Amino acid sequence: MLGADVRRVERMAQRGEIPCQKVGGQFRFNRAQITEWLQQQMGAMSHENLAQVDAGMTAHRQTPQDELIITPLLKLEAVTTSLGSRTKGSTLRELVSLAARTGKVYDEHALLEAVQHREELCSTAMEGGIAIPHPRRPLPDAIAEPILVVARTQGIAFGASDGRLTTLFFLTASKDDRHHLHTLARLCRMLHDEDFIGHLKEAETPAEIIELLIDRESEVLAQ
Repeated sequence: MLGADVRRVERMAQRGEIPCQKVGGQFRFNRAQITEWLQQQMGAMSHENLAQVDAGMTAHRQTPQDELIITPLLKLEAVTTSLGSRTKGSTLRELVSLAARTGKVYDEHALLEAVQHREELCSTAMEGGIAIPHPRRPLPDAIAEPILVVARTQGIAFGASDGRLTTLFFLTASKDDRHHLHTLARLCRMLHDEDFIGHLKEAETPAEIIELLIDRESEVLAQ
């Protein structure tokens, strides 16, 4: 899952950098705790570490190394360059409403409640004016398929550590932990580029945003 070898994981455990327990002289890791920890760490990971997690999840899910996982989720009806919200709450409601337009959401209320609960625990805002709202856990009963909403706003206070307003939002939700973590890792890896972020902020249409994201995912996989 981490794309790391045993030695590195042991060092992380010894330094208390990763949740674990030591039982009988051996480190024990709880899958749910590691999943939660990974979700919170990805936004601040280096490009190298994100690439390792991406590769680790590819192996964990037993999928091809060149599998596109963001591109298939991009739907024109779930992308906007002009989200009109001005508060954190209204932004989450509008993002979930966009997700519902795809026809893949069984329970809109459950999805909204899940992303709201995740934000209450810890903001999903990252440095650079980006946020990736997502449920804390998969929602197999609320969505038919994995979803991704991409939206741009004029900028709202969303809790970013650098104090900047957030202008780009990527709402994602999956039906299982593996796909969920893989999507987050790939997204963070794609967004780890200031020039690319600048292009997204300047895009004039939803179709242009989709084209930029498709090209960027292919570029990342070729690295």
